Amino acid sequence: MVQLAETPLFAAAAGDTVPPPFSVARIFTDIRLTSLIALFLLIAAAAYLYGVHRLKQRGDHWPAGRTVAFLAGGLGSIAAVTVTGIEAYDTTLISVHMVQHMVLSMVGPIFLALGAPVTLALRTLPVHHRKTLLAVLHSRVVGVVTFPLVAFGLFIANPFVLYFTGVYRSTLEHAWLHELVHAHFIVTGCLFFWPLLGLDPLPNRWPYPARALLMVLSVPFHTVLGLTIMQSKTLLGGDWYPNLHLSWMDPFDDQVTAGGILWAGGEIVSVTMLGILVLQWIKQSEREAKRIDRALDRAEAEERAAARPAATKITTEIPTVRPRPDGE
Repeated sequence: MVQLAETPLFAAAAGDTVPPPFSVARIFTDIRLTSLIALFLLIAAAAYLYGVHRLKQRGDHWPAGRTVAFLAGGLGSIAAVTVTGIEAYDTTLISVHMVQHMVLSMVGPIFLALGAPVTLALRTLPVHHRKTLLAVLHSRVVGVVTFPLVAFGLFIANPFVLYFTGVYRSTLEHAWLHELVHAHFIVTGCLFFWPLLGLDPLPNRWPYPARALLMVLSVPFHTVLGLTIMQSKTLLGGDWYPNLHLSWMDPFDDQVTAGGILWAGGEIVSVTMLGILVLQWIKQSEREAKRIDRALDRAEAEERAAARPAATKITTEIPTVRPRPDGE
């Protein structure tokens, strides 16, 4: 049965009831559509599809792969962890929360970037709205927060501040802060991945070798964080999880699982995005090689065109030698 109101799991957090064991079936039955993120997902999907429809109406092409990446990979992955049973259990199991963390901060933003929504907006918005969007993209604030080193610092520091301060416990106690942290995950992930993997015209675009280096540098931080959580003798969230009195899950075992998810998931996603970056690098090199070949072909054609009139002129200027009569 689809639940549209507050799930009983939040009541369980207060100790009123004990939630049933988490299972795959719960993912598809504990649906929660009342969050602000669910509303954002619907608006974003509608706006993107409207932009694609407008392009098709005027006969312009938009790659289907970008649409699939944005809707299914980006918005779809975010929806999978925010409106399903994963969202319903993310204050009950730290391991479920960690899956949600990985998707919101890494998987979703990567696919959103590959969907090129900014490019779509620039091709479909009216002129005055397009100028406003370009002004925002080239503003000083956007330039600072999208600078790769700044975005890298925010992306790396975000989980350390969350899990090793009192912020995480507060997110378990306050639903509004819980959703705000979800949005924060998405924003920091977009700030990091968009300038590195995105197809949109953003400032601070580094060359591909520097982008690859920055991605490689992000891997050890997930490893350190995951191992720290796995080996920690202190529960994240303090006594929150023990107070749930789950007979089917030990909080310390679940925290070890959560750290392993962060460790392994971070490496898998990092290697995957590095592969995407290498493919983009190869494609860009091929486009650059073709551009150079076309420029050389044009230069050779211009040289041949310039040489033909000169040759004709030399031929016409050579005097005709006529034979002289005998005796002269």
